[in-house]
Amino acid sequence: MDNIIEVKSVTKSFRETRALDGISLDFERGKIHGIIGRNGSGKTVLLKCICGFMTPDSGEVLVNGARVKPAKAQENIGIIIETPGFIGGRSGIRNLEYLLALSGRAGVSAAQNAMRAVGLDPDGKKPVRKYSLGMRQRLGIAQAIMEDPELLLLDEPMNGLDNQGVKDMRALFTKLREAGKTILLASHSNEDIRALCDTVCELDHGRIIARIGEDIEGD
Repeated sequence: MDNIIEVKSVTKSFRETRALDGISLDFERGKIHGIIGRNGSGKTVLLKCICGFMTPDSGEVLVNGARVKPAKAQENIGIIIETPGFIGGRSGIRNLEYLLALSGRAGVSAAQNAMRAVGLDPDGKKPVRKYSLGMRQRLGIAQAIMEDPELLLLDEPMNGLDNQGVKDMRALFTKLREAGKTILLASHSNEDIRALCDTVCELDHGRIIARIGEDIEGD
């Protein structure tokens, strides 16, 4: 099995609260992996440890066989964790172009293509501060995919989307999986999980309480 992510006995605490309690998980390349659980179950903390935003108290995370180092930008990972932050007075395309200029890893056409992929008009002049919540979420997804990463970490990516937006993003994520991308999708929506995910891990109080494999429709 070709695992892109290995989480090994990871523990993370905040004062008296243990957000992750000895978590060990592997995520296979080229699949959509669902992570479910109530608020406070540890979903977001797990994603932050995987991308290097947080440092485990103990244990380690490997991505592509290399140990994740804290406070170091992980290459080839697209991320939506919490509410995407943008410059309110700039248009969507200008925000993405600014982020691309900071990274120095992709051309302007990448921003245009990403906006089209999520159903936004790259020629639109509307400043982001006038975007609806759903438009902001689409722009956040565009930011995550615009550098064509092999791994996507998406924390509640359907937040703020209307029914059509949810359908559009499900189709996009399915297309990305077909292109060989790996997606970790944290969500409270069982419908999204069932529609998209090859495997599912359920967390509660920082522990794994259930894992469902390839055929989640039958479980």
